[in-house]
Amino acid sequence: MAHADPPLPAEGGCRCGKLRFRVSKPALFTSACHCTGCQRMTGSAFSLTVSLSDDAFEVIEGTPVIGGLHGPDTHHHHCEHCKSWVYSVTDGVPFVDLRATMLDDPSGFEPFIEVHLAEKLPWVSPAAAHGFDKEPDGPAWPDLMRAFAERGGH
Repeated sequence: MAHADPPLPAEGGCRCGKLRFRVSKPALFTSACHCTGCQRMTGSAFSLTVSLSDDAFEVIEGTPVIGGLHGPDTHHHHCEHCKSWVYSVTDGVPFVDLRATMLDDPSGFEPFIEVHLAEKLPWVSPAAAHGFDKEPDGPAWPDLMRAFAERGGH
């Protein structure tokens, strides 16, 4: 099924609105992560992500702070005031993983990929086109991104 890309640029922000961002290019893929870390970070059954090229994302208001994971490679960016988890960046990876629900209109960003299904809560019914018990292997990502683009994005 083909989907129309949402209008760009798109904007969004944290819960309190002090941290705002702009998305200027289409998503590379969308996903839901069922790992227990995402469950705890979101207070929900999974996190929803819009993965963007790093040049497609720009903070336009406020200054994000690091929260959540404080590891050496992955950095979770939050609003300093309300502590909303807005986006993540991993060193050496040219993506920004934006929490889809932080967009002003997240309605068109259904997950194309679901990861960490081995950790999903038992009552969750996966519905994405592709599901994985863990993260897909590195070589699988180009094919997944190509399939996402061919399907028409979000």
